Amino acid sequence: MKFYFMGICGTAMGNAALLLKSQGHDVVGSDSGVYPPMSTVLEEAGIELLDGYREENLTEAKPDCVVVGNAISRGNVEMEWLLETREYPFISLPRLIAEEIIHKRLVIGVAGTHGKTTTTTLVATLLRAGGRDPGWLIGGVPLGLPSGAHLGQDEEPFAIEGDEYDSAFFDKRSKFIHYLPRILVLNNLEFDHGDLFRDLEDVKRSFIHLLRTVPRNGSVLVNGDDHNLLSLLPVPWTNVSTVGLSESCDLRIVDFNENPDGSHFDLVKNGKHWGHIDWPVCGLYNARNASMAVYAVTLARGLDAPDEAILNELKGFGGVKRRQEILADSRNLRIIEDFAHHPTAIAGTLESFRNRFPDKHLIACFEPRSNTATTNVFQNEFTESLSKADSVYLGAVHRAEKIPEDERLNTLDMVTTLKAKGKNAAAFSANEDLLNHLREEIGIHPPETPTLLCFFSNGGFDAVPATFSYEWNTAYTED
Repeated sequence: MKFYFMGICGTAMGNAALLLKSQGHDVVGSDSGVYPPMSTVLEEAGIELLDGYREENLTEAKPDCVVVGNAISRGNVEMEWLLETREYPFISLPRLIAEEIIHKRLVIGVAGTHGKTTTTTLVATLLRAGGRDPGWLIGGVPLGLPSGAHLGQDEEPFAIEGDEYDSAFFDKRSKFIHYLPRILVLNNLEFDHGDLFRDLEDVKRSFIHLLRTVPRNGSVLVNGDDHNLLSLLPVPWTNVSTVGLSESCDLRIVDFNENPDGSHFDLVKNGKHWGHIDWPVCGLYNARNASMAVYAVTLARGLDAPDEAILNELKGFGGVKRRQEILADSRNLRIIEDFAHHPTAIAGTLESFRNRFPDKHLIACFEPRSNTATTNVFQNEFTESLSKADSVYLGAVHRAEKIPEDERLNTLDMVTTLKAKGKNAAAFSANEDLLNHLREEIGIHPPETPTLLCFFSNGGFDAVPATFSYEWNTAYTED
């Protein structure tokens, strides 16, 4: 078949296109401004890319099916032509994945407000233990896997990140509804995506629909410390296990400790020692991610307990790009970039930094960018989370002009509250101004106090992290 991807350079779209290409299908796609890194990967795979949206793209390609990306909306010239002519059938990306890629495979789905990408990467990594060839589709860039998408062998499990966001402008169901997981991991559940969901109960409703797709011979692994998830139980039609710190959990994390080199903890299942984990990743939330992944892979392999091959894979886990990724580390300054963009995720990361680096001056730079973060829905929560740092610098609110002032995140008010808590804080109307402030405060010389500088954003932060890190690394190299 010939597939046409509308919006092909998005991470999920591009990875799915690569999987179809590996199946032997003919793939072509368009995007508004073909851009790397995905464009480079697609072109290297022999996929034709069309820069910009035009009706002629479709008429010349003559596809058997058009895959419509989540970023495509009414008004797109290709979409409008397709709706008018009905010349070719079209489908959402999640529906395509379900029908063409994971159909009839043992699917391990990972869902939750936070940690989906890391946990899915963990599951894929552990499934490879012992030289196995599983499949996976990850909504990020895993640093320890050959790519973010791999078809694998049909008889092997397939790990997929299950997003609660909608499937397409014509299919407002959450993406994960399409995947029909045999094993479902539920990391956590909080209100997010305020542009799509009305409130927490609305988000819960979507997760309940997901739970209803798990078969009776399947398994659901639930964060047993998350009250919102526990409120969705019981789920009598399938097998449910809880994972967490609570003594009531079926699989418990015990004796957790972390240091600059990583973290260590034991797993106890139904009162019996089940395994010990030493790995280079920190944060209690990441320990839970790892525990969920180990449990899911153990179930998928039909084992009573994880074998050494599975546990040993964790020791070399490479992580995911932009998840506590170290951009620079020299002379009293470590620079880290992190994808966290929800108050809970930011708080967990900063708490981990405090545990690992108690003597460092902690600077947090936050770009309010997501559809929820740019509003004042979580203003108090963001302020409280960021107060765990010593200095807080707030970047420009993304597309602030499109948000009514009374609904917009007020970074100046946040600064006032942070200063009242004894924090050094400042807000900037342009990210370039924040960059210049860092240049003035830190410059190219090692700070007198050991410092950890972390950038939080789910977007590009106008290249501030990359620019400042490059300038610092260059200065250090030349010094």
